[in-house]
Amino acid sequence: MQLDPFHLAFQVRDIAEARAFYGGLLGCSEGRSDETWVDFNFFGHQVVCHLNPAIGPEGSVAAHVNPVDGHGVPVPHFGVVLTMDRWQALAETLRENEIQFVIEPYIRFKGQPGEQATMFFLDPSGNALEFKAFRDVENQLFAT
Repeated sequence: MQLDPFHLAFQVRDIAEARAFYGGLLGCSEGRSDETWVDFNFFGHQVVCHLNPAIGPEGSVAAHVNPVDGHGVPVPHFGVVLTMDRWQALAETLRENEIQFVIEPYIRFKGQPGEQATMFFLDPSGNALEFKAFRDVENQLFAT
């Protein structure tokens, strides 16, 4: 499956904090930057953190939740589909770094089309991220 990289720009409350989270914790290499924005190689995709001073040091971006599989899924959110091994390794890294999960790592839709491993957590600015994995991504990613 050939995928084209996506581009996503979103707001953060602090550029140094975003660098520590996306670059340090998640291991995303940094691309171009300026005083008010920085872009990262987010697993082969370009994400750009833009400073929004209105958020303030203790604030976070607004969020909403929708019920999915018995959980309150934060909206909006973004993330990446990883291999199962990479997903498990990331979950362990997040636990070791005491990242608080919005939805703990688990298998969603067990025994159904689209069965997947998933986890949700927030960046320091309150942006929601979901990382998921499928045993057979080619056939399960868009299964109905």
